[in-house]
Amino acid sequence: MLIISNYEEFEAYLGKELGISGWHTIDQAQISKFADATLDHQWIHIDQERAAVESPFKATIAHGYLTLSLIPYLWKQIAEIRNLKMEINYGIESFKFGQAVVVDSAVRLKTKLKSIVNLRGTTKVVIEVVLEIKDQPKPAYTGDVMFLYHFIA
Repeated sequence: MLIISNYEEFEAYLGKELGISGWHTIDQAQISKFADATLDHQWIHIDQERAAVESPFKATIAHGYLTLSLIPYLWKQIAEIRNLKMEINYGIESFKFGQAVVVDSAVRLKTKLKSIVNLRGTTKVVIEVVLEIKDQPKPAYTGDVMFLYHFIA
């Protein structure tokens, strides 16, 4: 696991791969809980019998936003950012979904530090992310996420 305690340590990784998370399996229970939390009960996500017959995937699929919501969890497996007052999810840019994540698929996050800037004492990083699907050549998505880190001086 990568350990970063200040701006300078983070900056040393500019343009470099930061790491890859462990695999996380998205099961039907997680998909159903996400559907309940977001009020998105589209059949493609929750109706296993119908999906087996009518879906081109022949199974239910994870919500795209469920897969996005895994970024903080998977990112914390890659990097431990220490010496913080606060961290903020700041934004998402240039995201593209490549393919659906079928129920019971394992996914992992691959990351690279795309940019870093010091904004009057606040570190803004742009992390290039790719959500890989085990045994699939095409990722679930690619894009950039932004975090703000307020390091303790």
